[in-house]
Amino acid sequence: MTTKPLKLRELAKGEDRFTHGHRMCSGCGAPIIVKQVLMATDYPIIASNATGCLEVSTCIQQYTAWKIPWIHSAFENAAATISGVEAMYKSLVKQGKIEDKQVKFIAFGGDGGTYDIGFQSLSGAMERGHDMMYICYDNGAYMNTGIQRSSATPFGANTTTCPAGDIIPGKPQQRKDLTRIMAAHGIPYVAQASPAHWMDLMKKVQKAFEIKGPKFMNVISPCNRGWRSRTDDAIMLSKLAVDTCYWPLYEVENGVLKITVKPKEKKPIVDFLKPQGRFKHLFAPENAAMLLQIQADIDSEWEKLQKLAAFYGTEEKQ
Repeated sequence: MTTKPLKLRELAKGEDRFTHGHRMCSGCGAPIIVKQVLMATDYPIIASNATGCLEVSTCIQQYTAWKIPWIHSAFENAAATISGVEAMYKSLVKQGKIEDKQVKFIAFGGDGGTYDIGFQSLSGAMERGHDMMYICYDNGAYMNTGIQRSSATPFGANTTTCPAGDIIPGKPQQRKDLTRIMAAHGIPYVAQASPAHWMDLMKKVQKAFEIKGPKFMNVISPCNRGWRSRTDDAIMLSKLAVDTCYWPLYEVENGVLKITVKPKEKKPIVDFLKPQGRFKHLFAPENAAMLLQIQADIDSEWEKLQKLAAFYGTEEKQ
């Protein structure tokens, strides 16, 4: 199958495989991400979906927003579910019972169902080498169940289980770098993406579908309910996450790291934090040291990432 051209006029004419009518919150990043993923290709797709905001809001009783074969899995086993479907499909094709129609297999999960509860089945599916892609929409907490902290929650964020107050000033731990952890599995393709850079995201989806074996994509997904931001700020915040290098855009293909979008002007992290009420307490005078620490940590990680890209000789796009 030839690669689908990514021109807005042509994309707008294509079939909408994730429709309107779902119950996701106004301004949520997750449905934007799903639309971009499914629009990037014309391959037939089968998806599994971990329990979470995306699952509970897109399939209510007999109604669904999905126009592809879609399976609701528990929090912990979306990767295991789709890996089983992929294995069954390969077996049936090998036995000559069905025609090989180049079906692609995707699992969607939030950070709670990916970084934490579903990590075991995700790691296992990647290690076994299934020809599938796992896409995490990372909103930085357990938003579906009450905005509890997850291992994706950034340092200093205010959540219901690490509330900013007199005892602790928000989450005291750093967030887990799951993208790098997945790259350490030695799988063929790993990427980090943002819905604000839709072309970059969709190109990564297209590239992943042409690669045999397990793939992983981590996509930042603003949640105005949990981030305490405006309902129309998802794309702005997704872009600021990239421009501040809080969420750098890169890929690791067969072990080679490449930065795919380099900000023309790296912005200070406060530009990303200020629009979010979950970081409001960090701007109190007594928490000034935390802001300095956040900036220093991001600067350090961005420098390391650029050194890795330079080591592999990969060029950075402006």
